[in-house]
Amino acid sequence: MTPFAGQRVAVVGLGKAGLPAARRLREWGADVTCWDDGEAARAEAAALGLHVADPALGFDFDALLLSPGIPHILPRVHPAAAAARAAGKPILADVEFLFRAVRAAGSRARFVGITGTNGKSTTTALLGHLLERAGVPVEVGGNLGPAALDMRILGDDGVYVLEMSSYMLERIADLRFNAAAMLNLSPDHLDRHGDMAGYRAAKARIFARQTREDVAVLGQDDDATASLRGALTARCVPVSGHAAQPGGIWAEGALLRDDQGMIADLAACPTLPGAHNAQNAAAASALALALGLPRAGLAQGLATYPGLPHRQEQVGRIGAVRFVNDSKATNADSAARALASYDRILWIAGGMGKEGGIAPLAEYFPRIAEAFLIGRDAPEFAATLAAHGVAHRMCGTLAEAVPAAAAAAKSGAADVVLLSPAAASWDQFTGFDARGDAFRALVRALPGVEF
Repeated sequence: MTPFAGQRVAVVGLGKAGLPAARRLREWGADVTCWDDGEAARAEAAALGLHVADPALGFDFDALLLSPGIPHILPRVHPAAAAARAAGKPILADVEFLFRAVRAAGSRARFVGITGTNGKSTTTALLGHLLERAGVPVEVGGNLGPAALDMRILGDDGVYVLEMSSYMLERIADLRFNAAAMLNLSPDHLDRHGDMAGYRAAKARIFARQTREDVAVLGQDDDATASLRGALTARCVPVSGHAAQPGGIWAEGALLRDDQGMIADLAACPTLPGAHNAQNAAAASALALALGLPRAGLAQGLATYPGLPHRQEQVGRIGAVRFVNDSKATNADSAARALASYDRILWIAGGMGKEGGIAPLAEYFPRIAEAFLIGRDAPEFAATLAAHGVAHRMCGTLAEAVPAAAAAAKSGAADVVLLSPAAASWDQFTGFDARGDAFRALVRALPGVEF
């Protein structure tokens, strides 16, 4: 299959998605030129026989596949993106090429897109789990690996479940989602999108090109998301983690239900704690039903979902004390969801804080027995906690914070030690996953821990 025969494509950014994309596009007939600002990545591409040259020096290509993490407008235009725009050529994401290849193969496989500031990884993985249990051929990935161009070409009965970041949604052109979900919106990536309006507009592109035959699942637990309803063309299914939604799916306490009655008891779903995960479960269930899965199998599917690393992942226990890895909480809104899930907490937080820091979390401060602060913005977090009378100590690193929190738990301060940093990790780690892995390793090295 050579759907891109005769097309010249520049691939810029040769990370975990870019290099597989370059290789797959070459397999599919494209004339590929690669570039990365790092010399080591360029050398790796050259060793694989890929043509390496800087497209910014003369953009003679049909399209630019630009790594999602590389900006094409704000905060600073990458030279390759500037060259592509000057040449009037499209700047695309790898999922766009996947969609075109699937359709070029004659497949009517359905595409599902899931976005939102928080919860999109859980909802994506959860829907993939439900589809796999039902025997549906499925590929799950996108912003949540594997990369789109590492996926198989599925037949007419297949489903692609794609986690879509705002960075990816900026760069789709023809891709149409048969079913799409917007979970929630809170300020994030504003340097990339300019302001909240720009961020919201980028996220809303998940519903672009949908028709009345398609389904749009829309979170109702924040105004910025709920207010998109009037702009939708597709059939809207509202979902909520706590409020009734006629015509949709919602949670009443621990019961997930719709107009027909109970779908599942979320108390029997240990990897889906809290109201935020109730909304995630509602969204995944709505998408599953839209894809034709039987209602009767949803409860067991939700109950057997194994969960994702770094999203309220229990990594150890000492007696009644649980150690929970929520390293994926890189902003206050995401951390709020974890803090709301437990009554009394020993909280490990800090790193590179986002705009507003942890001030938006004040309503959860009474749950915090003590906070253990790490990373660059620990002094700022400490000032906020001090202003609210929350006990805290400056630890600096996870290596100091974990045993300190464990000792406090042993003394009876709380039975949950929660890493939910409300901050990015790049000051001390290569990513939230490395931070979570370090936490897990430190916990499992504690005396008497079970896992």
